[in-house]
Amino acid sequence: MTANNNASILILPGDGIGPEIVTQAERVLNAVAEREGLTLTLDHALVGGAAIEATGGPLPEDTLAKARAADAILLGAVGGPQWDSLDMAVRPEKGLLGLRSELALFGNLRPAILYPQLASASSLKPEIVSGLDILIVRELTGGIYFGQPRGEFVNDRGEREGFNTYRYNETEIRRIGRVAFEAARKRGKRLCSVDKANVLEVTVLWRNIMKELSAEYPDVELSHMYVDNAAMQLVRAPKQFDVMVTGNMFGDILSDCAAMLTGSIGMLPSASLDADGKGMYEPIHGSAPDIAGKGIANPLATILSVAMMLRYSLGQAAAADAIERAVSDVLDQGLRTADIAATGEAAVSTDAMGDAVVATLTK
Repeated sequence: MTANNNASILILPGDGIGPEIVTQAERVLNAVAEREGLTLTLDHALVGGAAIEATGGPLPEDTLAKARAADAILLGAVGGPQWDSLDMAVRPEKGLLGLRSELALFGNLRPAILYPQLASASSLKPEIVSGLDILIVRELTGGIYFGQPRGEFVNDRGEREGFNTYRYNETEIRRIGRVAFEAARKRGKRLCSVDKANVLEVTVLWRNIMKELSAEYPDVELSHMYVDNAAMQLVRAPKQFDVMVTGNMFGDILSDCAAMLTGSIGMLPSASLDADGKGMYEPIHGSAPDIAGKGIANPLATILSVAMMLRYSLGQAAAADAIERAVSDVLDQGLRTADIAATGEAAVSTDAMGDAVVATLTK
């Protein structure tokens, strides 16, 4: 990718802990831009619950227009219990889904990497997770989350009934498949396609198309696994996986499972990309309303999302590497937020963790 030294970035803090963690990520972004001589234009907008409170809807037209114009987008998190009573069509999460759909951000990259300093923070034995490095490629704009028809009605027995449609077409499967095969080609050359082809016709199609695509990538070893077995294998022997590719719902679930192998969901970034490499970057955790405003949230997943943004959308590998080294350095220093602190180990605040990363970048 051609390096972009004059990029425009839209920042969407969102809800819950979103503003707290995005503040630290923005500080890191500014620090690395100064260090690497980048000229970045930053803009801010509302999405999710914050947008509902201000405008009445989760994705204002102004936000969508800014997102279309930006070279990349950094998102915090959306949602919270205060909006749970709203109709499904106008809940905060619709703002996030709307961005993915309107910007055609179909390819979701979710790395699950265990920093060696955090091996003891995983719920699994260190010998099972040490050296873990998995990339989950999740299709993001199709499947049951977007399938039509969908809704709720009263059936002929007078009972309320809800329904959703799980569907994929050939084009959607092929394009996410190619993203996954290309990613595997740059890593360990092993790709596991996850489906439920024993009971779901849509994933029979998924499996067949993955097999067809494999002919274009003879250097990549393709395997298939049912999603229930994949969930078990992630816990039993996670290092057997290199790259995993799957649909929207299965990817949502499996990537959160993989997150806990690394010690905390607060450590994992993600990228959602369109066909040209433009992307929206966000931590995979949610808005965590139970800890919002307490200054204890882990900002590292959001900071690492900035590194992914620099690497995948802006072509700034050196800047991305610098951020990733800085995160590793602060972990070497023994700094831990509450989610990754061992029992009895002192925890630092959100701001203090951000301070440490910035200091490491600027020393």
